[in-house]
Amino acid sequence: MAVFEDAAAVYDTLGRLFAEIGEDDELYARFCTADTIVRYEYTDPDATITVRLRCEEGPQVDFGESDLEPEVTMRMSADTGHRYWLGGVNVTVALARGEITASGPVAKILKLVPLTKPVFPRYKQQLLDQGRADLAQA
Repeated sequence: MAVFEDAAAVYDTLGRLFAEIGEDDELYARFCTADTIVRYEYTDPDATITVRLRCEEGPQVDFGESDLEPEVTMRMSADTGHRYWLGGVNVTVALARGEITASGPVAKILKLVPLTKPVFPRYKQQLLDQGRADLAQA
């Protein structure tokens, strides 16, 4: 059974996480060093989140269609995305297994991975705050 029942649930959890990163000045200051636009394309259910990570332009998070042109695209199931943000997915292994596919400049992709690790506890806490303790385990 999938973690998320529909795209709205993906946006309410994973999307909320990206929005909160953009609202946290200190955290966004770290993320914007990636200097890119990332599109996360999720399946099961289908949902798309596009995130601008550019210091000079400021944060922007779009759900669904977006006018932002991504430099990096990450494709995975929504379940994989959920497990990743809980710290339960090794990106290198997931890429090798085809659980995650990525397109764009390799240097940009590699720069994103270490930036995300400090967010893992924040995502877990967000789930708990949303009353979703059932989802808070990797």
